[in-house]
Amino acid sequence: MALLSAVGGATWHCCGRLLTRPISQAAGRGERPGGEELSRLLLDDLAPTPRPAGGLEVLFGLSPCLLALRAARRRVARLLLQAGRSRLQGERAELLRAAEARDIPVLRPRRRKLDVLCRYQVHQGVCMEVSPLRPRPWAEAGEAGEARPGDDPQQLWLVLEGLQDPRNLGAVLRSAHFLGVDKVITSRRNSCPLSPVVSKASAGAMEVMDVFSTDDLAGFLQAKARQGWLVAGTVGCPGPEISLSSEIPITNCLEFLWDRPTLLVLGNEGSGLSREVQASCQLLLNIRPGRQLPPGLESLNVSVAAGILLHSICSQRKGFPVEGKREQPLQDPQDPSASSEVPRVAQHPGLSSR
Repeated sequence: MALLSAVGGATWHCCGRLLTRPISQAAGRGERPGGEELSRLLLDDLAPTPRPAGGLEVLFGLSPCLLALRAARRRVARLLLQAGRSRLQGERAELLRAAEARDIPVLRPRRRKLDVLCRYQVHQGVCMEVSPLRPRPWAEAGEAGEARPGDDPQQLWLVLEGLQDPRNLGAVLRSAHFLGVDKVITSRRNSCPLSPVVSKASAGAMEVMDVFSTDDLAGFLQAKARQGWLVAGTVGCPGPEISLSSEIPITNCLEFLWDRPTLLVLGNEGSGLSREVQASCQLLLNIRPGRQLPPGLESLNVSVAAGILLHSICSQRKGFPVEGKREQPLQDPQDPSASSEVPRVAQHPGLSSR
């Protein structure tokens, strides 16, 4: 199953066998690591935008440029606003004011030049030449990432292993920012960089989010588990083969009880979670389809799957007691005396009341 075949990846097969083969094995057979979804992409989708001199890159789009200026994380060489507009209003006028306040040169080229500069991406008449934005080493978040008694139990970090399509990564970051994810961790290996295409696909969310990376994703997950975090991987709908072979508990994402700091782990578009990363998970979540699915439709794009999973988890923030304890303990769903209002959850360590 591709992706949330492990939400491992962007293509998530809902029913069938769980793929856990490492990306390197696919590459050894001459397969493209991203699988079928990436093979359908146009070459321009993955090609980097040309960089101007000085190690700069071309950021494009109104929201990415405006949020980059507000966040002030990048060095900005110059702002390019499309010529031919008699008056700049709204966010374009704000862009101009912000650039002038920071003494950033402003040019007014014709649209054709902007088209060429950003390889005919949708730039909305706005481009900036900026320094690259890179993930920070996860060690920089070390102290903040350790769960301690009395901390808010509803902390959520999103962990991404090997996402290669910049539009998938951008869409995932946009959903994560919108739904309240605290931090994002990416694997340094086999992952696409934080490029202008990612920023545009995220509607600029990439410019303001905390994104970290690590060379040892499995080691990172194991370290966080020792600090008290729940490591929740993602998998396709459990069929007989998965249920019998998996030693890690699997549950429907709608039944997940979010009562401790959690890491949600998504994998590569084609091969899902690697064997090593999946083995570092304490729990596997899945998304159940609403009907029997015909061949060819038994999958979800990784950014869609991420949105569903994050919403099912983050929506639990509403009404959660401030002191971090539920008003009544969870009861065994098989107990006839259990109240009908008590949610039905799988009884295993990843879902137990704390």
